[in-house]
Amino acid sequence: MPVFRVEKVKDYTIMPNTHLRNRQLSLRAKGLLCQMLSLPPEWNFTLQGLAYINKEGLDAITTIIHELERAEYITRNRIRDEKGLLREMKCTVYSSPRLNDSYDNNPIAENPTLDFPTQEKPMQ
Repeated sequence: MPVFRVEKVKDYTIMPNTHLRNRQLSLRAKGLLCQMLSLPPEWNFTLQGLAYINKEGLDAITTIIHELERAEYITRNRIRDEKGLLREMKCTVYSSPRLNDSYDNNPIAENPTLDFPTQEKPMQ
């Protein structure tokens, strides 16, 4: 098989091989992640924007984004206003997966769920 070399003069991206060698990711997920890492930081990452610059449609992009989230290459944080209403979603794209153990280390203490809750009006 012939070997192809690419002359890199300008406008290219340097990224680690971590996600490219991850056998758990599909080729589509690897490609979209490479594209997202190559875009400038001020680029507005929306599903519609990613679908616009790719051949895949909105449903395919959504599926790939969910795959990257499960593999922890993308994290989404919901931003709420003072009334508790969802105002925006902040997404962070990583070149290597993040291990999500912050939930276990910092449990939410407000309104905890009880394992064996007592009944308000016990049955007799």
